[in-house]
Amino acid sequence: MTWRGSTTIKDRIFACLPYLLPIIEVFAFGQFLIAQFPPLLVLFLPLMPLLRIYYGVRYAGLIIFFALWILVVRNEKISHFIRFNTMQAILLDIVIFLFSILTDVVGLIPSGGFAIQTLSTTIFIGILAAVAYSVVQSIMGRYAEIPAISDAVYMQVR
Repeated sequence: MTWRGSTTIKDRIFACLPYLLPIIEVFAFGQFLIAQFPPLLVLFLPLMPLLRIYYGVRYAGLIIFFALWILVVRNEKISHFIRFNTMQAILLDIVIFLFSILTDVVGLIPSGGFAIQTLSTTIFIGILAAVAYSVVQSIMGRYAEIPAISDAVYMQVR
């Protein structure tokens, strides 16, 4: 769905970059799966410097979140395609945050270890699938339609 106008190669590349935020955030949820299947770590090797910086700087996630929100999503000089994908990446990050609260609550249950592992792995795979789909669609110049999330994005991005 490219009815908002055509997209350039530059727009497509810049539309993919914000999806680094949910990938970096969801990495913590993948620890159980990566421990079971160590070859999966190879997929994250290019991101290791970013992971070290992100988890090394206090409040890096919050700073990046607000920077993307204020400087990209609310800036109408930037193309709609880039703003849409940035907002979608931000909403995926919010979903990860909400699931982290859920895993904290499940962690309060004395015998919730298996539930936490299952929930974390499901979140990890789901977010990776959503990000992969969104990046592929962005590279092709299309708007990635994720149920419920894309509807919320359209409400935010004019």
